[in-house]
Amino acid sequence: MSRAVRPGADEGSWDDAGPDGGRGLRAALRGVVPGVRARLVGRDLALIAAGLTFYAGIAVVPLLVLAFGLTAWLTSAERVQQLGTRLAELLPDELGAPDAVARLVDAGAELDLVGALLALLPMSLYGEGLRRALLRFSSRHEGMTGWRGRLAAVPLLLLTPVLLYPLLLAASLMADLAARGGFAATTGQVALGYYAVLAALTVPLAWGFRVVGGSRVRWPALTAGALFTAACLSGFLQGFVLFLALPLDLGAPFGGLDVVGGVVALGLWLFALHLVVLCGWLATQSLDQELARGSARGQAVGQPPVDPGLDLG
Repeated sequence: MSRAVRPGADEGSWDDAGPDGGRGLRAALRGVVPGVRARLVGRDLALIAAGLTFYAGIAVVPLLVLAFGLTAWLTSAERVQQLGTRLAELLPDELGAPDAVARLVDAGAELDLVGALLALLPMSLYGEGLRRALLRFSSRHEGMTGWRGRLAAVPLLLLTPVLLYPLLLAASLMADLAARGGFAATTGQVALGYYAVLAALTVPLAWGFRVVGGSRVRWPALTAGALFTAACLSGFLQGFVLFLALPLDLGAPFGGLDVVGGVVALGLWLFALHLVVLCGWLATQSLDQELARGSARGQAVGQPPVDPGLDLG
């Protein structure tokens, strides 16, 4: 089968057409893993993820309370509490997760303006932590990093009702499927939960990578990287729900203190999630660089030859 090639382009160029037109993209994808490895040289990924997890530990509860509160203001407190109850029904009872979710929903539904303003400060710390963490993988230096990250994270709150409310509706439908039982209903429940979380996380991740992180990643790489990272995080969150269902004595390594064991377990899961976030960011950066190189090669190959006798001055 013949292949149409633009005149002046060589066989491996970025601008190949025809059946092998995706060769440049495949070459860029093959270069992602080596690019990630190169970016990890001299940097302690686990330590950076642990620092980001510290910021997340401060911000996660205020963030969830604000998200439920803004959604309640957009809809109604009764509606959010009703959907929150359906969400709690999906979680196993072993480690008290349904009660924790119910308390978060109630706190958000009862949130007033003063409480929302007070929650903004600890919530915005996650933006600072994310910006500091992403800067560790670049050579860029800047002043007022903390405030840049905090201020960049605040506008994302305006989107939380738009993202959370469909997620709560999906949780209600998942609860109906769980009550129905059977293989088909269980498969539908897992698929719905996976894709609902993926859709809810994609925009915040793209915002975090480009705006909060202050990076100039191009849109094709940003879109692919945010979708890939959201897909991985959604899978990890499914695993966290399964972990909650395991009959584990989390307090056993801590002298029988179940609260301490639960906090440590939650911290370890947050740490694992942020390892995924950072690896997704590195993959996004690497893909952006590979796409830029491929585009530059294609443009260079497509340039017409210059007449040596032509006066360019």
